Amino acid sequence: MMMRTHRCGELSRRHVGQTVTINGWVQRRRDHGNVIFIDVRDRQGLTQIVFNPEISPAAHQQAHVLRGEFVVAVTGTVALRPDGSANPNLATGEIEVLVQTVEILNEAKTPPFLIEDEGEVTEALRLKHRYLDLRRPKMQRLLRLRHEVMQEARAFLNGQDFLEVETPMLTKSTPEGARDYLVPSRVNPGCFYALPQSPQLFKQILMVSGVDRYYQIARCFRDEDLRNDRQPEFTQIDLELSFIDREQVMVLMEQMIRQIFQATAGVELPTPFPRMAYAEAMGRYGSDKPDLRFGMPLHDLQDFASKTEFKVFRETLAKGGMVKAIVVKGGAEISRSRIDALGETAKGFGAKGLAWVKIMGDGQLESVIAKFLDARSLLAAVPDAQTDDLLLFVADKPKVVHDVLGRLRLLLAEERNLIDQKAWRPLWVVDFPMLEHDEALKRYVAIHHPFTAPLDEDLPLLETDPLKVRAKAYDLVMNGSELGGGSIRIHRREVQSKVFDLLGIGKDEAVSKFGFLLEALEYGAPPHGGIAFGLDRLIMLLGGADSIRDVIAFPKTQKAQCPMTDAPSHVGPEQLKDLSIKLDLIE
Repeated sequence: MMMRTHRCGELSRRHVGQTVTINGWVQRRRDHGNVIFIDVRDRQGLTQIVFNPEISPAAHQQAHVLRGEFVVAVTGTVALRPDGSANPNLATGEIEVLVQTVEILNEAKTPPFLIEDEGEVTEALRLKHRYLDLRRPKMQRLLRLRHEVMQEARAFLNGQDFLEVETPMLTKSTPEGARDYLVPSRVNPGCFYALPQSPQLFKQILMVSGVDRYYQIARCFRDEDLRNDRQPEFTQIDLELSFIDREQVMVLMEQMIRQIFQATAGVELPTPFPRMAYAEAMGRYGSDKPDLRFGMPLHDLQDFASKTEFKVFRETLAKGGMVKAIVVKGGAEISRSRIDALGETAKGFGAKGLAWVKIMGDGQLESVIAKFLDARSLLAAVPDAQTDDLLLFVADKPKVVHDVLGRLRLLLAEERNLIDQKAWRPLWVVDFPMLEHDEALKRYVAIHHPFTAPLDEDLPLLETDPLKVRAKAYDLVMNGSELGGGSIRIHRREVQSKVFDLLGIGKDEAVSKFGFLLEALEYGAPPHGGIAFGLDRLIMLLGGADSIRDVIAFPKTQKAQCPMTDAPSHVGPEQLKDLSIKLDLIE
């Protein structure tokens, strides 16, 4: 094989006159009479090569058999393209290679889709032939971006005296959130390992061990329902620090994220990142990961609603509920049929209904409920509302009101092009509730995880009013997506035992599941905390991808399957026998 001297994307006018060899795939071919032009592609880009019978009759003859995705080695002389034929949109657009010799390294069948960014291809077909999909320039760019982000994270953390430590992939099942992926043990029949949902317990153990500052580009596994931003296996930038408080963690992580964005995307993020309490985020935006690229806040109408004659509002307040609204600027133009459709959407989100009011040019209200409302009082209660605006109201339990209006806010912002797609709006959300009450389970559950420490001033409330306890937790949000979350951890056994008790984890169960952690906390555990960033989600945002599957080399479908390898698949009886497993499938 003719070994390459240059990659396809690096040739330029400084190489004119040089004899070079490039290797790659044939992307497209154009016959112009006797002269044949072919674009050869590799990971770095495209180079136009020219087969001219006057330069090399033998090579020109071979060019006739070249087809898309043939693998070739080409040797020739770099020349400037003729006047008027340069391609300013291509890194190598000023030059071409005049072919002297060509070697076909491998032939290729006709691909099921074009290996070009502009080709529209179904995701099922792309995943089935992922090795072809990954050849596309867009996918190569995203893989390179992923590599660069990991390198920047490592460089930053190494510079801050962190140690990269690997934690086990085969560990103990301690299901507290999503379902575990289980791995049967051949040498311990009837026993199972679990693939880690996160390195949480091990990184806390490392802090007890005196490692002081740990990080890992960690593979994690969760057997949960999938969406565009979830996968059964995913990657975290995971870290933990000792002798540190919440503010120090956030400041340090801001520095890392700013460095990653600047180095990989040329984006300058603000300093410091804004902070917002969980209660404010929910109250103003209906979400604990608010998108701050546009306005449209939620307006609390408790006082106004209590004085109206509208029965739904008054009854909701009497039952301990709330009434809130969002203002759709210029929304009076929205048709009644579209408003009705929004009402059905709101019901799909969990609301009993969606009330609405249009503010008309004469200051009057247009709505089926207008006769129950006083226009002057409403405009006083919602200062943002002006002529030609639309108000959408939800009256229900606080959780329903916030969730429904928060989701409608995002839907309408996208529909009405209110989002600045070039903006980056980071936000720290802090002061989360530590616990919430699960009506189905009839017990408290942890908002983050059971190892999150309460605020010092709220510690006594664990005994008297657990739902008022705020956690030393912090989430980093970017443009409405959660990039990462973390907390200061509980480092005293008595506090950890108390939290387990509140969560309905009895003493015996706590020892069975977490005994090694509880014991470690008794041997001088330092105050510690950390955070984990979703690497895949971070790349998705930075790369402008629509799905997390676009930034993972070999992802699973929404049914947790790999179309390329046909995983998961059945295994033979001998393998099951080795594992002491007998299948009894429930239909």
